[in-house]
Amino acid sequence: MILLPFTSSSIFNTSHDKLLIRDYTVILPCTAQAYQVFAMAFSSDFVTEPIPISLIAGRYLLFDVNVVTYLRRNHHICGSLIGSIPQAPQQNVFFGLPMELMPEEAKLLVEKEVAYIIDDKAWHKQTLFTTLQGADKQAYLESLRSTGLNARKAALHEGRKKTEAGLARYAAKKAQELAAAGTKDTQESGSSDTSFNRSSIVTDDSASLFEEESTRSERSSTTVKSAAALASTPFAITPTTSYPTSSLPQNPSQQPDPPVSSAYALFAHLHYRDYFIMPGLRFGCNYNVYPGDPLRFHSHFLATSYDFDQDIPMFDIIGGGRLGTAVKKGFLVGGEDPEAEGSKSGDKVRTFCIEWGGM
Repeated sequence: MILLPFTSSSIFNTSHDKLLIRDYTVILPCTAQAYQVFAMAFSSDFVTEPIPISLIAGRYLLFDVNVVTYLRRNHHICGSLIGSIPQAPQQNVFFGLPMELMPEEAKLLVEKEVAYIIDDKAWHKQTLFTTLQGADKQAYLESLRSTGLNARKAALHEGRKKTEAGLARYAAKKAQELAAAGTKDTQESGSSDTSFNRSSIVTDDSASLFEEESTRSERSSTTVKSAAALASTPFAITPTTSYPTSSLPQNPSQQPDPPVSSAYALFAHLHYRDYFIMPGLRFGCNYNVYPGDPLRFHSHFLATSYDFDQDIPMFDIIGGGRLGTAVKKGFLVGGEDPEAEGSKSGDKVRTFCIEWGGM
């Protein structure tokens, strides 16, 4: 699955023809050309810091598409998508929102004052049923309807463009066939087309022979009305957040920093050097380290954290070095030096890269 481009307004899922816009999930039969139409149809919301991170059952989750793209683009936070995809809910290969953050990612964002942790359950109990009342509720529902109407208009516009392009291709192909066939084949093709058209006309005439004028006019007016009704019917919009974008949730009580392992120092050390970091379970390490966005680059290091004075078994060094070299990555080990100078997390970390030279 490829999620491109990373803008503040949308994510276009080319594998499953899914367009995610603002706080809403719109399921549409989109093409790459339709993306530009939708990009103009919807305005992007400006993401403001600090950003709320929902703490639910011990997991740190993000439900807003804009926030996910903003953190990835500006703060190199990738996370892991864990939600199902409406088009294919019974598979576990491709995922969607929400996005789960590693505790290290959540703690780093809190330390940088980019985000704050909110107890989602407590906040909903306290404010969910009093947030949208009266005029605020009507304005929120109207914004959903407006978004659905814009999506409907964009889809109809793209459908008409596809129909016109298909008819143009068919006409061009037919003209080439007639030009290449010669005079005789052209006449035969013309006679067959004429007989087909005549039969169609006869069928249409016979169908309308016993049809009154009023019935025909009613049928045409019904067709016009149905097309107009379709254009005025908005797509069903499913909000992915239970609060309006104009009012972010506030903490009922101050939440403690996310608990992290001793490997957090290595994580912060690498992150402050502009690396993208993903979970390293696939390769048996703490982190998979990328020089750029994981959708564009292969990882360069398999990072494993150790205490600075910890004895590292030789089998771990050999196994990590051989594995890293076999998959064209370096085996990186690091730890926090308690005697080093530094004020921020990761300043005291020293790292070493091991490569197996016999392979």
